[in-house]
Amino acid sequence: MISEKIVLACRSGNRSAQKTLYKTLAQKMFMHCYRYVKQKEDAEEILSEGFIKVFANLSTVEYRDAKNFEGWVKRIMVNESLMFLRKQKVQFSDQERTSQIEIVQSWDDDLIVEDIYRLIRSLPIGYRTVFNLSVIEGYSHKEIAQKLSITESTSRSQLSKARKKLQEFMAKRK
Repeated sequence: MISEKIVLACRSGNRSAQKTLYKTLAQKMFMHCYRYVKQKEDAEEILSEGFIKVFANLSTVEYRDAKNFEGWVKRIMVNESLMFLRKQKVQFSDQERTSQIEIVQSWDDDLIVEDIYRLIRSLPIGYRTVFNLSVIEGYSHKEIAQKLSITESTSRSQLSKARKKLQEFMAKRK
């Protein structure tokens, strides 16, 4: 957990505190970045750029508690991931809307977190990005549309297709 003391020390340029902050959050933030991109090297690049922004903007954030602070860092990492995808010119297709299918709510007992993570990462980039933003990050379709410069219907379509694809993966496992 990141304490206010660590954040204050980081603000004053204390290298030891900055190292502590990085070591405490790096692995978790890497996983947030890696959910959006295929290559670990890309996720590492995003993570580095994200932490540069974190350290550059520490003076602008009010420390309330560790959870709030971590949420602020996570938002930076997600935004950096989306900027990376924009630079890669990822295209989201506005194809015909498919019927929305809910992901199977009762996962197999033998389906572990790593399997689920692997399934999500195997989705095409557009599906994966919208799925992450909607299901994992909790953004609305309106917010996703704004963040990705797409229409709300494209966001809904991409999420629906992601869910359908995940259901297909799940059905193959049985």
